[in-house]
Parts: sequence; structure tokens; C-alpha cells
Amino acid sequence: MIIFIGTGWILQTTGHLPKYHMQSEGAVEAVLATISPEEDQRLKEAIAMLKLMKESRESYLLKSYLCGEERIQLGQQTSDDLVQMQLKHPNWLLSLDGKGTVTFTEKIDDLSPACKEKAVFGIDGSSNLSLFNGTPTEENVIRTFFQLNIKSLESSLPKDTVEQLHEGIRVSDLEEYNSVLSTFSDYAIEESERVMTKP
Repeated sequence: MIIFIGTGWILQTTGHLPKYHMQSEGAVEAVLATISPEEDQRLKEAIAMLKLMKESRESYLLKSYLCGEERIQLGQQTSDDLVQMQLKHPNWLLSLDGKGTVTFTEKIDDLSPACKEKAVFGIDGSSNLSLFNGTPTEENVIRTFFQLNIKSLESSLPKDTVEQLHEGIRVSDLEEYNSVLSTFSDYAIEESERVMTKP
């Protein structure tokens, strides 16, 4: 899919590309039966657009985690290099900004190394369950999940669990992250409850 924005353009490719294997002559053969016609068309358009690039482009890999990001410089890449990267990593999202910089985005279902070191769940000033970069303060909010019904939470959970949440619950891996979300999602205020409780 090609999206035009102002004077720049972004080329995006998503989804799954076909599996490839080497033939005895060394050519790459696509097994097109494994992808839908829409995916095949998207792939053809993406490859065609990449092949139109005549000059090498500054390129990056953006690792986008559930919590945090890492940006890695890949250096100058030719059109052929970029096509091969996309084929090798079919789940990467490819974008090209108005300056011609190429960024591959890899979605990773985990916490970034930095988040594993500092991520803390807590409550923000609006009673939202939030993830913080270190101490639970407004300026350290990384992500807000949902508003909590504090009265229900305090009457249902042990006092020490509630105190832990107010002080901040440290998480260092995906299992702990999901466990905290699961525990406190039972106390999320539904949208209809928010409307009813507003003055």
C-alpha cells in the first residue's frame, strides 16, 4: 500500500510474504500458493516501488516492543539490499519518509531491554493503570491502559497488593507484565461507568 503524505510518501508492507527456497541453480522461487491474491498484489507493488529507487538510502531497524523501542542504524542500503531484507523478514513494516530514509519496523511481543530494567506498573493521577519508566510519576508514564475502580479494587484485594500498586509494581519480563495486567483488568472501569460517574 502506498500512502501519500504532503510532499513525502510512505511505502508500507505488512503481513506475510510467501516462503522461499533456493533452486539448484541458485534462483529464488516463490511459493505463491501460500498467500492470498491481496498479499501477492501488495508484495508486487512494494517490490516494484523499491526497485524504482536508484540511489542508496539511509536505513534503520526500529524494534517496537510492547514497552519501549530500539532504533538500530543499518547504514546505506541499495534497492536490492532493501528488497532482500523485506523478503528475509516478511513481518517487518517498511516505510520511507519524505527525505528518503528507510525504516523497517519489527513488532516484538516482549519488553525492550530498557523496560526490563526499569518498567513499573502503578496508578497515575487520574486513577489509570499505567506503565512507568522507573518511579510512578506523571513525567515517567510510558503507556496508560485503563481507568481503575479504586473503591472496588481496595475492597477486593489484600491491602499489601493495593499498597504495592500505589508504590509501583516492578516487572522485568513478559510473564510479570501480563500477570499484572490480568490481575488489575478485573477492576477496569467500563466506558459506560465513566459516563455515569461524571458530574
